[in-house]
Amino acid sequence: MNENKHVLSVLVENKSGVLSRVIGLISRRGFNIDSLSVGPTEDSSRSRITIIVDADTEAYEQIVKQLNKLVCVHKLQDLTNDAYIERELVLFKVNAPAERRSEVVEVANLFRANIVDVGATSLTIEATGSQSKLQGLEDLLAAYGIKEITRTGKIAISRNSKEA
Repeated sequence: MNENKHVLSVLVENKSGVLSRVIGLISRRGFNIDSLSVGPTEDSSRSRITIIVDADTEAYEQIVKQLNKLVCVHKLQDLTNDAYIERELVLFKVNAPAERRSEVVEVANLFRANIVDVGATSLTIEATGSQSKLQGLEDLLAAYGIKEITRTGKIAISRNSKEA
């Protein structure tokens, strides 16, 4: 990952408007968010936002300080330099006429991807993994003609538990 990319895991209140406040704080300062994912946690009163932001060190430190001031933010963890696991989900809709369908299925199987829909001339493939794995699958599927791609954004979790 480039040195200006930072992976943040932000534990927030699971309430209306919280995501808007967190993202607004970052975007108002003119920083680009490369990836954003949010979902509930094991505690239904909390959500976890995974943000990958592109900012130099000084700007990044300012973002962290401002996020920590928000009442709705319960915990902010910078995973950038820690051991962490990241995943993304991608759906690919690929040209797959009958005579080439088995080839496309074979490519999907190589990447442990799942066929989730079969059309007359296309297959929809679901794949999860790291960015490099998904890019490799996309590169191979491009030879068959990709009709459509949709991505979830990355989620991340630390490998080591850091108990307070």
